[in-house]
Amino acid sequence: MNTTKVLRQVAAAQATTQHRAPLIKFIGKRTAPESIDHTTQAHPAAPSQNLPDSFATYREKAQQHGPLNYQPSLSTVGGAIGGKSGQSLGPVQPPKGQYFDRNELPEKFRRKPWTQAEIDAVQTGGASLFA
Repeated sequence: MNTTKVLRQVAAAQATTQHRAPLIKFIGKRTAPESIDHTTQAHPAAPSQNLPDSFATYREKAQQHGPLNYQPSLSTVGGAIGGKSGQSLGPVQPPKGQYFDRNELPEKFRRKPWTQAEIDAVQTGGASLFA
């Protein structure tokens, strides 16, 4: 007999003898608390439990990728990026021990060229290794 037919017959027999009970248990209607404390409080994991006097005083000290109260000078009126020509910035050289391109590294750290056997293995999905 076909396995699918047997499983369907067993499921039909169980369905008639048992009532299906949901696995989710509902706990009833929720109610809002009578009183909620809406006063501002520091986060429990904050380094200090002191709150700033106002948002303006907080913003004076805040840092996000640099000071938030940054005032551009007249020399950067065009913006910090693109405000000056590349020639005026001077030559760009990496610091000692750092490299811009992998080909500038010493020979032992460069990528090794692929062999023809490796190329064939990748192109055939590894089948050429067993042929």
